Amino acid sequence: MKKINKNSNIVNKNSQNLEKEKDLVQSIIKDYEARKEERKPFEAQWQLNINFLMGNQYCGINANDMVDDFEKQYFWQEREVYNHIAPIIETRLAKLNKVKPEMTVQPASGDDEDVSNAKVCKDILSSVSVDLGLSKIISQATKWSEICGTSFYKLIWNDKAGVVIGTTLDNSSISEGNVEVLVCPPFEIFPDSNSSENVESCRSIIHARAYHIDDIKQIWGVDVEGEDIDTYNLTNSQIAGGLGYLTSVAKVGKTVKHNHAMVIERYEKPTIENPNGRLLIVAGDKLIFDGELPYKNGRNGERGLPFIQQISVEQPALFWGASIIDRMIPVQRAYNAVKNRKHEFMNRISMGVLAVEDGSVDIDNLEDEGLSPGKILVYRQGSNAPKMMSSESVPVDFSNEESKLLEEFMEISGVNDLLINNVSSLGSMSGVALELLIEQDETKITATGENIRFAIKNIGQGILRLYKQFANTKRLGKVLGQNGELGMFYWDKTNITSDDVVFETKNEIGETVAQRRSMIFDLLKAGLLHDENGKLSNAMRLKVLQMLGFGVWEDALDSNALQINCARRENLEFLQNVNPEVLEIHDHDLHIATHTAFMLSSEFEKISKQDKKIQDSMLNHIRMHKQFQKLSILASLQNKVNEEATK
Repeated sequence: MKKINKNSNIVNKNSQNLEKEKDLVQSIIKDYEARKEERKPFEAQWQLNINFLMGNQYCGINANDMVDDFEKQYFWQEREVYNHIAPIIETRLAKLNKVKPEMTVQPASGDDEDVSNAKVCKDILSSVSVDLGLSKIISQATKWSEICGTSFYKLIWNDKAGVVIGTTLDNSSISEGNVEVLVCPPFEIFPDSNSSENVESCRSIIHARAYHIDDIKQIWGVDVEGEDIDTYNLTNSQIAGGLGYLTSVAKVGKTVKHNHAMVIERYEKPTIENPNGRLLIVAGDKLIFDGELPYKNGRNGERGLPFIQQISVEQPALFWGASIIDRMIPVQRAYNAVKNRKHEFMNRISMGVLAVEDGSVDIDNLEDEGLSPGKILVYRQGSNAPKMMSSESVPVDFSNEESKLLEEFMEISGVNDLLINNVSSLGSMSGVALELLIEQDETKITATGENIRFAIKNIGQGILRLYKQFANTKRLGKVLGQNGELGMFYWDKTNITSDDVVFETKNEIGETVAQRRSMIFDLLKAGLLHDENGKLSNAMRLKVLQMLGFGVWEDALDSNALQINCARRENLEFLQNVNPEVLEIHDHDLHIATHTAFMLSSEFEKISKQDKKIQDSMLNHIRMHKQFQKLSILASLQNKVNEEATK
């Protein structure tokens, strides 16, 4: 009977697994290369947009979907760049960066507990937005979407982020983990089809990025072999200029990164075969992860793709959005041509064109030195003397075309400086007409602003869903409350009962600081902010000053605000089983009102049901304030009696 070699059987199984793994890696790399080739025309357009934005405007896309520079046709040719795209994009970004809506969460039901949890979810989003620097992240993504037409946010969970809650036996820190919002330029994203209209309609998406081999070792714990990888980078090129000089402009070109490896992450949506989806990660030629999608970021706890798309201008039946730069490039080319031809005409007028008889003068000397002031021009005896050819003035058509192209810039971009372009007609307009004109001008970029708001809403939902999945321990959140005081609250994933994010504010693009202040003054004049006695209460006065931008000054000087903040801090101390002391310097009326309002809130009602001692402590504290209040009244009456007796 023949013996079975068990060791050789194990080796065969391992070799089979290695062979399957190798085939899987090759299939992923092949899929990545195919998607890269399919996306090549769009990538060439993005590269062209960046070149025009940076000032390299003498280039174009060739038949191989690559960007090539155009050389001068003649040595005397004027090729200056008159960049109007850059200031227009800067103006659009300045307006679009005002889109910072305040997110709130609708409760899952009308139940008191769901309403309370919805308020906690709102505070979570406010706290996380500050911790992550979400405003700067959104500005960075908006910059990419304005240049290339599309940008992406990637929401992930980082176990090593957040507050350190302990250490391991080898003194390694243990963190509570936190959400990370990363901005992905469109160069890193590869959909399964460019005809998919959004991320939700894609079956899979590849995120490819070059990492240094040391970073791959630190993040994934895998050693891979480094190689040279081509990436885009800004360089200088002397392709612009005029007669006798060159101008250096920035351009986008390819550069090489050494000791890097391409990390390919392929995210596949759930299917019948993989009900939780699938994530495959390849670094270099190694498979470093093969498993289900890690995040339950879909509706009802479903697993989905961790990407959020933000576009500038929608294109039908296309995954990629359009950029305003796409439309401005032909106008910019025409504007450069008009300005340069105009200057060439002026060069001919100022420098002149000299006609000479063949063999009458030293042509080489004349070409090198020209007709300098005081030059002695020697010509052959018996020949005709050199003479200047007459030149006409610059045609008015140049100026007319230049003005029309400037107007076309404004029409295409949706950006118009009213004070500069319509200064002659603004003087005869009324205030209402000016407001309507400004509103009409801002409407041109409202659609782009709405796309940003939609992306921010999806970010808020994604953050709550990741916390719902991973926030297992109690966490401390910090929010800025009314009158500038710092509020603190504890929460965990049980408080996240709803992820229905909505906005409390309207589109902020058309609202300036001056308009908001004018509206507040109009409300004050109309008396709509006064109480039933026709007076402006201290609380409303503080709110008005805060809306005008002076709330911090008032908080620092107004004793009422300080008393209210002190009472609110005492409310937090009660929740920590600390009994604050009642002092004579307290304004007992304000303290009693603040403590009473807190005890009547739904949050306190929920807490008092769990701990009856907190309610008793606060009631005793309020009774002590009332005793001090009575003593103060009696002392005041006694002083009046003494004054009357003295008289």
